[in-house]
Formats: sequence, C-alpha cells, structure tokens
Amino acid sequence: MKSTVRNATNQRIERITMQHVVVGIDIAKDAHAAQITDFRGRSLTSKHLSFTNSLEGFERLLDWIKKAQAKHSLTSLLVGLEPTGHYWFNLANWLLQQGIEVVLVNPVTTHRNKENRDNSPSKNDPKDALVIADVVSRGYYTEYSPHAAVFRRLKTLMSDREFWVKQSACFANRIIRWIDLYFPEFRQVFPNWATLRSLASLKAFPLPSDLEGLDVDAVIAQWRDQGMKRASGVSGRAKAAELLAAATRSIGDRQALQEARDDIDRLLAAYEHTAAMLDDIEQALELLLADIPLIEQLRSIQGLGTIALAAILSGTGDLRHYAHGQQILRRAGLNLAERTSGKFKGQVKVSKRGDSTLRKHLYWGMLSLVQRHPDFKQWHANNRARGMKKQASLFKLIGKLARILVGMAQRGESYRECADLVAA
Repeated sequence: MKSTVRNATNQRIERITMQHVVVGIDIAKDAHAAQITDFRGRSLTSKHLSFTNSLEGFERLLDWIKKAQAKHSLTSLLVGLEPTGHYWFNLANWLLQQGIEVVLVNPVTTHRNKENRDNSPSKNDPKDALVIADVVSRGYYTEYSPHAAVFRRLKTLMSDREFWVKQSACFANRIIRWIDLYFPEFRQVFPNWATLRSLASLKAFPLPSDLEGLDVDAVIAQWRDQGMKRASGVSGRAKAAELLAAATRSIGDRQALQEARDDIDRLLAAYEHTAAMLDDIEQALELLLADIPLIEQLRSIQGLGTIALAAILSGTGDLRHYAHGQQILRRAGLNLAERTSGKFKGQVKVSKRGDSTLRKHLYWGMLSLVQRHPDFKQWHANNRARGMKKQASLFKLIGKLARILVGMAQRGESYRECADLVAA
C-alpha cells in the first residue's frame, strides 16, 4: 500500500466491494456489541448482537455473520474493531485464526462520527458498533497484522519494563519523601541517595538517633556489614564524619520512629527488588535482540542502546515491512498536524496519535544521538545555526532517523558515517 494518506485511503475504500459484509464491533470487558452493514453502510440485520468475551461468544458471532451473509448472498467479509484497552486482542486473534480479515478503527474516529446517522450526541454500544462499520466502509481504518513471535515477545518484555520503571520511580519518590521528613540533612551528605554508600547508610542507621554515640570507625564498620568492600579510605572517613555531624543538627521528625524505621526498610527492599527485576528484564532483552536479524545493522548507529533499540522494534515490528520512514512517525504519533482555516494559520505540532512508548523512546534515543553520534551532532548543530529551535531540530532529526532505519532494513546495510555532512 502506498505511503501517502490520500492514496492509502483510496485503496482501502476500493478494497471493499459490493460482495462485502462489513461488521463493526464495539469492544467491552465482558460483552461486545456487533452490527452488520453492506458496502454502502446499509444495516443488514434488524438488531445488533451482544456476545460475551469467550469462545462461545466468538462462535455465536461467527454463526450470526454467516447467516447474514447467506441471507443477502454476500461472499466477502471485513470486521472492524475499536481497540479498547487490551480487551480486543483475543477476539481479533481468534478471527484471524478463522481466516477473517480484521481492521482497527481509532476511538477518536468513532467519537467524531457518532452523530452522522441521527444528529444526536447520544452514545451506546449498538450505536458505536454501527458507527465503526460506517467508518470502515469509508476507508478510515488500519489493518491489523500481528507482529512475528520474536517482536511480540519483545513488546511483552518492554511493556513489563515500562510498568516496573514506573514502580521504581514511585518507590524512589517515597524514599526521598521519607528522607525529607526524618533526616533532611542526609541529602546534603549524599546528594544522590541511590549510591552504594548511601543505601548502606539508610539500611544501617536511617534515623539521626541511630548515629548517636557512634564514631567514624563504627560507621565504617556498619557499612562493611552492609556489604561495602571499600567502606573506608579518605573519602569514606570524610563521608562518615559528615554524616555524624549532620545527625547532630538534624531537624527531622522524631515521632513514631519505629514505624518510620519499618517504613524505610520496606521501601528499600521494594526498590532493590524492583531494580533487580529491571536488570533481569534488560538481560532478557539482550538475549532476545540477538535473535533478530536486523539488530547488528541497527547497532551500527552509535548512540542507540539496548533499551532504545528494543523499544523501537517492539513498537514497529519488522522494519523490512515499512515502505517509508513516515509510517514509523505516524505509528508513534510524531507526524505533524496543522490547523488552518481561511486566513488563519495555526501552529504546527506533532499529532501524538500513536504509540506513546515508541514516541518517548524515539525522543530519548535522539537526545542520546545528538550527544554521542558525530553525524547527528553535526546535523543538530546545523539546524540550530539556521535559527531552528532545539525541540524542532530534535523532531526533524527523528524523522531523519526513521528514514535511515527503514532504508537500512530495506537494503540490508549497516550505517555508514557521512564523509561530507550536509544539512539535515
């Protein structure tokens, strides 16, 4: 399918023939609603079908569709779904296993077309199912084609990692809050509370009262008991002295000290457990990436690390299936959107209609590239010299990166640094 929006939409419309039954399904957690129309949007059944999110419900849906096809002598079938949360995956995959074409309709499209038939803002599941069938017949959909198994495994791992990264941040924020309440001077001694010496201190003597009566040697001995191999030395003794001095002038809360000590113990245990899981996930990502044929080519782009590459491939799938880098930008919601009307010309912004995780890691990956990769660093400098704002330059270079990735995948080539740099 061609990459331009107009040609792609025309091809999707032409794909639906007079022999097509178009089924629109509104997805819910326990029960879905379905409506059937012909290629012109005419309803072919007297009422909608409500079916459960189970094998029995799926079989009931298929039987209902086949009866409608037989009644109206229609031979082709296209099913459109609104991808609500994760509730649509099982139905979509089951339909594909039955040899049925499945397409996806953006929930925003459904919302903006709900008044087409009755000029009413009312909303219900049967109406939404009919709206979905309508917009499918007009070509406003995307094809559902599951990624190969290795990319689906990659996406599962990255989704798992995103969850635990958020949990780790939550625990870290709670630990910082705890320090601010009970030992605010601690962060003057250890600006980064997550270092090995800082964590050993929080475990051994988290409260200022725990340091009363101790000297430098006692503090260092406690650090060794917490597993620090290089607890002493000039810097270690200096830090111990600083910590003891900070404890003597602490303004931290002195109420409910036992409960506070139990709280920080639980928080530290949870934080370290989460950090260990994230390490395990990263190792699993490394092993899985080794099974992807494209990975050695992609690693030739200096500055894209394991997490960035895993995020890009989990969000895009096999890059060899893309015809143009613009398709990656649209998938990530990084395509440009502009609102104009008459003489009014609005600001150009990114659409943000796509995979937010892919969008985030493309942006972070570009921040790394403009710092570490000589070509991207120079292109960024050229853009800035022309007066382009930093953010605009970064988003422009993300588009360039998308085109480079697709070009490398199509040609089976590794990245070659530019001999004569030109403006991006």
